[in-house]
Amino acid sequence: MALLNNLKMVLGGLAVASIAACGGGGGTSTADNGTLRLALTDAPACGYDAVNVTIQKVRVHQNSSASDNDGGWSEIVLNPARRVNLLDLQNGVLEELGQTPLPTGKYTQMRLVLADNNGAGALANSVVLTSDKSEVALKTPSGQQSGVKTNINVDIGTNQMADFVLDFDACKSVVAAGNSGQYLLKPVVTVIPNYVSGVAGFVNPVIAASGSTNVSLQKDGVVVKATTPDSAGKFLLRPVAPGSYTLVMTADKRTTAVVTGVTVAAETVTSINASATPLNPPVSATGTVTGTAPLETLVRALQPLTPALTAGTPTTVEVAGQFVNGIGSYSYALPVAAPLIAPYVTMPNVLTFVPDTAAAGHYTVKASLTGFSDKAAVLAPLASGATITTSFTFP
Repeated sequence: MALLNNLKMVLGGLAVASIAACGGGGGTSTADNGTLRLALTDAPACGYDAVNVTIQKVRVHQNSSASDNDGGWSEIVLNPARRVNLLDLQNGVLEELGQTPLPTGKYTQMRLVLADNNGAGALANSVVLTSDKSEVALKTPSGQQSGVKTNINVDIGTNQMADFVLDFDACKSVVAAGNSGQYLLKPVVTVIPNYVSGVAGFVNPVIAASGSTNVSLQKDGVVVKATTPDSAGKFLLRPVAPGSYTLVMTADKRTTAVVTGVTVAAETVTSINASATPLNPPVSATGTVTGTAPLETLVRALQPLTPALTAGTPTTVEVAGQFVNGIGSYSYALPVAAPLIAPYVTMPNVLTFVPDTAAAGHYTVKASLTGFSDKAAVLAPLASGATITTSFTFP
């Protein structure tokens, strides 16, 4: 997941007042052009009541190494720039960002250009802290001028619409700058097709109300899509490519719940349960996993499950994951109770969970830093109230 976890951003209520193709990306002849259409979506955030960003434009180029001042850029311009709270835009919410004609071909670079915080009035980019409800500026040095760079693989065909979603993960992209009280926005944006398919279901509303509940679809311990249930406990994970996934639900001081073999079919939203039978894992004691790693390192807590309970297939799930903070440290409170496992069954059948006792308290911590091979540490069994410290250095 070294930067594979999605940074997810949907701009709700976004009005695109100006859509421009420039720098060699213009032209209106349908014989030579296709169309790029973009929307945005967001995943859960950790410890924030709001994550505000202000988007100025999205730029694309056919050369993955093109610089900001090279020709050949095409762009969707928001005029005026729009300030949006990403956390209003979860649970499958998609809002059109705009579209622009592009010359046919393969586009390999995208840049998301953000406004800066120098203007009068409201902060362009900020977070509202859950702890004291204060609003703090988000520093975005990489996104203010040339834009946040993302490698993409988008084919524009003649007279065809290429419909994609920018996926932006507020939880992993907001980094506390040590004890300075400052926060940095270091977004990693992935671009995925705007699939209709996905997964829907329900969590106990009491658990959903805690504000820490996360539901994700994973493959091989990598989060593909994640969200936070609404106040009624309902969640929608979309857009998701057709395939087979593991659904993982986590919440503060709750046992991890896992549904294996969730099948997603094309053009279909798979329902895993009804509101009358919500995911409702019991309370669990916790232990703490903490340590240090170089700045920009993504540290994930993974839990290996017993193959006998996962249809004989070795399965590992992510229980927690975030970039280290501004002083290079991380800390996760992890459940020590046995995770609950259920094989997916089609409704109206009801999911049947059993405890994976062999997996109780067993975790592997994996650290990923761009440019280096991942490093992993298998921890001793985590006990209630215990703290295990694991630090990483690269190379």
